[in-house]
Order: sequence, then structure tokens, then C-alpha cells
Amino acid sequence: MGMNDFIQFFRGMGGKISSNVLAGMQGQTSAQSISFLRQLEKEVRQKDDLSCPLHELEVVVFDIETTGFYPDKGDKIISIGAVKMKGTAFSDEETFYSLIKNEDSIPPEIAALTNITDEQLRDSPEAHEVLLKFYQYISSRILIAHHSKHEQSFMQKVTWDLMKKRFQHRIIDTSFLTNLFNPVSQTQPLERLCEECGINTAGRHHALGDAVMTGHLWAHYLQMALDAGYRNLGDVYSEIAKQR
Repeated sequence: MGMNDFIQFFRGMGGKISSNVLAGMQGQTSAQSISFLRQLEKEVRQKDDLSCPLHELEVVVFDIETTGFYPDKGDKIISIGAVKMKGTAFSDEETFYSLIKNEDSIPPEIAALTNITDEQLRDSPEAHEVLLKFYQYISSRILIAHHSKHEQSFMQKVTWDLMKKRFQHRIIDTSFLTNLFNPVSQTQPLERLCEECGINTAGRHHALGDAVMTGHLWAHYLQMALDAGYRNLGDVYSEIAKQR
């Protein structure tokens, strides 16, 4: 479905989706999974994304919902949502969303914010299954997130805990681009930046809804970067280095 239809879908559902829409291959054996992860690590190390033209840059924009802010203190990921993009364009047919099994009760404020219930999480796939499918979905692409330190800390923790692998994907925060044109954007919440850019904020605090919003924000500022003459990520990094 198109992005406009997708937003309308969220309006109708009120941000509540109880089914698990999973991407990736099915029936992986342990040996196959290990082989896949080793090959993926090699591809991530070998990729040269800095010189890729911005209009051809393939990324995955993602968001997670969690039980809190501190993975080292026991907080967990309860859902992941993601969309694929090439340049400023969405790949409408390739979204990823899953809840993640959790036997513990989630904090009431998190349940109220996300509309995720304990019952939904108890019936959801195990964390290692979702993580493997997510890696299959993203492949070696760069990851984009808003306030990405949150996503990065949880991905580092869960990847090591479940797979004994280091999280090696490059994560770029939206502020990487937004700060070029809006220096105070790094501290602003997602919905405020989206509203300033005329982006629909339906589906807020749903992992896939937030990923869609973040994707629109990335596309908005990526187009501004292209219009300003930036050719690739290397150009942007060079400009950021000059400003420091």
C-alpha cells in the first residue's frame, strides 16, 4: 500500500495492531543462521556507503518500543518497525513489524503510550526469532533512527545477549541531516519536527508508525541536502567536521 493509505490505515486502527507482520526467511537452522550472520558481518564491513550518491542511498529507517530506557538494567524491546528507502523514496511493499514475546508485565505508562498489552506480548514471537528476521530484512543497509542512541544501545545489548555477536551496522541519527538546516533539531521530539515539515503524525508511539514518520523526515531533509549540492554522505560528514 502507498504511504498515504498506510497513514489512513493507522488512523482507522488507532495505532493498535495485534497481528505480527514478519519479514525474512522461514525455518532457519542454527547452522544456517550462524552462516548468515557471519556473511552479513563481512558485507557490513566491506560496504562503502559514504561515496554512494544520496539519491541512490539504500537505508532502513526503524524504530523500537521498549519497556524503559536502560537495557543494562533489564529494560527490553517489545516491538520493532521498519521501512526501506532508496534516496527519498519509500519501498511501500517492504515494511517490517513485529511484537516481541515478554512474559513480564510491562509498565502501565508504556502500555498506555504504545497500546501494547501484556496479552499481546505473551503470544508474540521469541526475541531471537524476531532479531534474526530483522537482520534478514535490513541486510547490510545503513540504519536510520530518530534519537538513535536509544535504538543503538538496545540493539547492541540484544544482539550480544541473544547471538553473542557485536552490533556492527552503521546507525545514522536524523540529526545528521536536520542539523545542517535546523541546528536545534537534535533535541526536538519526532512529532514536533514532523509537524514543522508538514508530515502527518498519525500512528505516533507505534514502532512502524514512528518508522514511517522518521522516514518522511529523513526524505524531507535528504531532499534539502540534495538541493544544497551535497552529493553523498561523505560530503555531509565533511561539512559537519568543518562546523566543529
